[in-house]
Amino acid sequence: MGGDPKRRRSYVVMEAHVLARLISSAMIVGVLFAEAAASAAAQPPPPPEPLVKQIQELSDAQQGLEQRLDALAKAIDDIAWFQSVGDVAVVDKWRIAGPPTANQPNPTGLGAGNPIKFYTYTFVPRDHKAGEKLPMLILPHGGVHADFTTYHAHIIRELVAQGYVVVAPDYRGSTGYGRDFYELIDYGGREVDDIHASRNWAVENFDFVDPQRVGLIGWSHGGLIVLMETFAHPKDYACVFAGVPVSDLVQRMGYQGKSYEDDFSAKYHIGKTVQEDLAEYKRRSPVWSVDKLAVPLLIHTNTNDEDVNVIEVEHLIQALKAAGKKFEYKVYQDAPGGHSFDRMDTVLARQARREIYAFLARYLNPPRVLP
Repeated sequence: MGGDPKRRRSYVVMEAHVLARLISSAMIVGVLFAEAAASAAAQPPPPPEPLVKQIQELSDAQQGLEQRLDALAKAIDDIAWFQSVGDVAVVDKWRIAGPPTANQPNPTGLGAGNPIKFYTYTFVPRDHKAGEKLPMLILPHGGVHADFTTYHAHIIRELVAQGYVVVAPDYRGSTGYGRDFYELIDYGGREVDDIHASRNWAVENFDFVDPQRVGLIGWSHGGLIVLMETFAHPKDYACVFAGVPVSDLVQRMGYQGKSYEDDFSAKYHIGKTVQEDLAEYKRRSPVWSVDKLAVPLLIHTNTNDEDVNVIEVEHLIQALKAAGKKFEYKVYQDAPGGHSFDRMDTVLARQARREIYAFLARYLNPPRVLP
């Protein structure tokens, strides 16, 4: 990414026109839903099959529109990266490859088994010296379906200020790339392999990265990913930080709602509920792989977390202790901000991040430390 500012402004204007058309389309779809509902209430219902077909067509149209809006939001936010951190970092976005899809609908079809393609962001300190080897952090975003956005801009600025190269993959299942990519989701599975592919790609392509000083940092679902990645490839990382990490999907399905469960039991994803395949949900949960921990680990959690309940992280901490693992952790008591407590612009959040950065610095030796 990059280019002439005038072209980027023209691109924003163009996207604004596209947004207007999409909003208009959304209004039309909404009217169609309303008309269908009114028609169903005022007239005898049509035969079951035509009604089901009509509902499905409207549902598909709505999902298609939502995907287009996600793509537009992604395009606009990509431009915002230059404004947010472009003064301190060289910002780029690359298309790379990861393992094949986990659920191949036609194993004998053309292209079946090919690596999937996904994007990853890179942020390189502008002031790095020629010949200097820099440490690198891999930062996967959180969310069952989400993407890497300028929500992280202040964290990227803080990391770059210390001299870290940051790699942030939009792994399979991320939003903003259309429905097909969205449905490649493999939570706790091959999306973790995408993170490893990003690490290897960066080491191979950036000769200024020190392969012995690579760390992992992630929050929420990103916290699960970095744990699973370090369990799978301990020799490739010097340390890992997991903030408010999703730790036990079996527990999580017990306190989250049906819509959350539906994301996992969808036919293009796991395809079964936790009741139907308990072993598969355990396989995707860090708490059941703690015996594999072999690198320095720091965990943060918060007792009033409204998303990843502290019970999950407590289970992870207990399991690590029972396995005799050495690690560090801190349980914050009702810290303002709940799930986002240490990613906010508050005194407490900044102090929490300093603790994280101090931990990382012990093992990654960045050129600078924050004051």
